[in-house]
Amino acid sequence: MTLEGRVAIVTGAGGGLGRQHALYLARQGAHVAVNDLGQEAADAVAAEIVAAGGQAIAVAGSVTDEAAVSAMVERTLATWGRIDILINNAGILRDKSFAKMSLDDFRLVVEVHLMGAAVCSKAVWEIMRGQGYGRIVMTTSSSGLYGNFGQANYGAAKMALVGLMQTLAIEGEKYDIRVNCLAPTAATQMTEGVLSGTSLSRLDPALVSPALLPLVVDDAPTRAIVCAGAGHFARAYVTLTPGEYIGGGPEAGERLQAAWAMISEPTGSVVPDYGFTQAEREVASAEARAAPVV
Repeated sequence: MTLEGRVAIVTGAGGGLGRQHALYLARQGAHVAVNDLGQEAADAVAAEIVAAGGQAIAVAGSVTDEAAVSAMVERTLATWGRIDILINNAGILRDKSFAKMSLDDFRLVVEVHLMGAAVCSKAVWEIMRGQGYGRIVMTTSSSGLYGNFGQANYGAAKMALVGLMQTLAIEGEKYDIRVNCLAPTAATQMTEGVLSGTSLSRLDPALVSPALLPLVVDDAPTRAIVCAGAGHFARAYVTLTPGEYIGGGPEAGERLQAAWAMISEPTGSVVPDYGFTQAEREVASAEARAAPVV
């Protein structure tokens, strides 16, 4: 099996997409720590894995609770001696238009999705650095990548996870820690009432979980964003157009406005290796077109 002997933690795995992730990784040979807010739900999924011949433990606790996450990590290490894979799946919805959304609901969604992933990733980071191996998957969403009405809180948190992935992948490279994002579309409690019945019938969460495999194997990429749903898989990218040197001065805004179509032209776009690529390109453009700085 592809993941034979690897140890994985899956958060929010008591039902829906997380349950399918845990079952899938177990079928690939991984030992799985099943996390959920409720002990009963986590126990049920762990028992399901064990009944099928796999190895699993159930660990209840909120991903926002640093003590609970630390206890989960310690128990996983005590059971199997290492942690190779972290799937940051736990999440909630509090959908409303921004005009009607309370800031409490905004903070709560950001806390669970973004801070929960940060807490869990931080808890395994030194372990993965020490063993020279780690695979982390953040759960992003098309709501973050492209926006959805009524999901300002969710979209903000999900796009923030892309930024977290980008930086952790760079910092983890020398330790063979590879960090990627999965943007799933699945029929779960979180999507009931959002999609039509016909669409939901095609969006079996089990059809998403295979997207994890290329992201967690030994030759996994890093900084990939994979979109998955209904058996369809695609890649999303954060790109940078070639742009155009506009220069400064009192008329710079007007010149930019006139050149808007040119700087928006996607032909020749690149996927930057790191954030400072933007500054490097800007300085190079200025040096090539402007008078020397004196």
